[in-house]
Amino acid sequence: MAYAPFNLAGKVALVTGGNRGIGLGMATALAQSGADIVIWGSNAERNQAAEGELLKHGVRVKAQTVDVSDESQVAEAMVEAVTAMGRIDSVFANAGVGFGSPSFVDMQTETYRKILAVNLDGVFFTLREACRHMVDRAKSGDPGGSLVGVASLAAIEGAARNEAYAATKGAVISMIKSVAVEHARYGVRANAILPGWIATDMTAGAQSAPAFAEKVIPRVPARRWGEPADFGGMAVYLASDASSYHSGDTLVIDGGYSIF
Repeated sequence: MAYAPFNLAGKVALVTGGNRGIGLGMATALAQSGADIVIWGSNAERNQAAEGELLKHGVRVKAQTVDVSDESQVAEAMVEAVTAMGRIDSVFANAGVGFGSPSFVDMQTETYRKILAVNLDGVFFTLREACRHMVDRAKSGDPGGSLVGVASLAAIEGAARNEAYAATKGAVISMIKSVAVEHARYGVRANAILPGWIATDMTAGAQSAPAFAEKVIPRVPARRWGEPADFGGMAVYLASDASSYHSGDTLVIDGGYSIF
């Protein structure tokens, strides 16, 4: 019999921020591996475009317009997704924003609050509602599930002028570890992904900066920007039965940048 743990047919994956960037890269790979997909995004037009692309892979796709910083929206959307798809097997809490500042002392409280609302509150609300569904399912005799929080290298390195962003990403790692320990008894595992320098809308400014191209990217051993597609394999692995004993980990995808 062939070894086929990466066949996700029959599984349902939910990806927040799934209409572009890393989120869409993960959702695409999950769909290509047979998983039905739910994507959450705050932009309805982008959601529709992403839904159309994902449907090409022959799986069921549901796009929902959700602001993850809004607790009630997250709770309602999770119930709606479970009702529509029948179950949720994996959740990738990927939605995030990044606003820097000229300096730490110049960072406005409003900026700080906006970043925390999406990057930390949004992950908390998403994972809590996902756990609620998975625990209920386990108590009904159907244990299992995979939860993934997308953090950042900013969580483990000094991110100058990005203290608020770094704080949220460090908190995501700690939250994931707590979730992993508490929910192992239900067959639920939780892991964090830490992207490095990835070519997405969030890094558009850096991508167009000559100084960045000359001084930063050459320090990446892979000698290139990461791409959203580089997260597809990890997403499929974490959604699959191959990772059934892998929990509480921080998985760095950065082309070797953090160790060079």
